[in-house]
Order: sequence, then C-alpha cells, then structure tokens
Amino acid sequence: MFCKLIPSRRAIQIVVSSLLCLGFWQFGQGAYISAKAWFAQELMHRAWRKAEGGEPSPVPWPWADTSPVARLIARGGEVELIVLEGGSGRTLAFGPGHLAISVLPGEKGNSIIAGHRDTHFQFLQYLKRGETIQVELPSGRRHLFQVTEIDVVDSRRGSIVLDTDAPTMSLVTCYPFDALEAGGPMRYVVSASMIF
Repeated sequence: MFCKLIPSRRAIQIVVSSLLCLGFWQFGQGAYISAKAWFAQELMHRAWRKAEGGEPSPVPWPWADTSPVARLIARGGEVELIVLEGGSGRTLAFGPGHLAISVLPGEKGNSIIAGHRDTHFQFLQYLKRGETIQVELPSGRRHLFQVTEIDVVDSRRGSIVLDTDAPTMSLVTCYPFDALEAGGPMRYVVSASMIF
C-alpha cells in the first residue's frame, strides 16, 4: 500500500510565511541601496550649500573622509548630483566621485568622474551626443559641457587620456547597465567637451 503524504495546514503556512519573508527581504535590500543613495545626496546637498557659503571642504556627515567638489546637472535639470572628491568604493557608495588623478572640471585636461551604474550614473545610458551637462564648482563658477562621444571600453585593455589640450570631462560607470553582477571589466564612458 502506498501512503499519500498530505502536507498539514501548519506546514503550508510555514512555507508561505518563509517565502513572503524572503521576498520582503529581497525587496528591502534593493530599496535600501536606493534609499541610501538618495539620503546621501540630501546630506551632500547640505554640505554643498556650506561650500557655496565659503566653508572649506565641508563634510556631508561627521565621519566622512570626502567633501563635495562639484555639482553636476544633466538631462535638462532632471538629474542633479553632488560630486565628491575621490574614487574609492566608500565614496562611490554615496555619490559620484571625482578622481584625484584628474583635473577639476573646467581646467585644462580631462576631469574624470565615476559613479555606479545602478544608482547615480544610471542616467548615462540615456544621454545622447550633443546633450549638455552643466558643472558648478563651490566657488560659483559654472561650466557647460557638450557630449561628444559615448564608448564602451574594456578597462583591462584601455585607459582614459588625462592630458587634453582643452577642458574635457569623462563620466565613467560599469557596463552593461543591466548586469546581474557588479564589477566587470567593461566601462561605459561619456566624453564631453567644455563649451564655456
């Protein structure tokens, strides 16, 4: 005789509850990253206002080892981001970072700004050649850049030129935008030349 096992009501409740908890946990992880990115930008905007007021290198939160160096405005004002100094993983977790090996936006040479593809620099995938990006420095100086090139490069085989005859800017993020795993070798590079 074969015995037919029928799951008890209690077992079904445990399985359903476990699946719901797992689903909420996964949703919470995704929401946490976005919420952290948004909250960090709010704190960085406060530090930016202090920098505009003349405070030297204001930190966005007491334990921060970075400070705002620029404000980036793109997509007709739809995107407004505070750029922090440095390109460490810790800095990029909170916002785009200006790589210290490069010049500041508006100076002769190439200013390199990096950001995560799934938060702050997600908008890069929608930029087109000819679009403009405004960059403001804490001093109040504003520069307008126009997108001239959009490339996908392998970071193992290529590099970004630092010494340019005119002020340029490179916005860099990981590629592809919908990759399941972060940190691959491909980079999406938006190059822009300064108009004024």
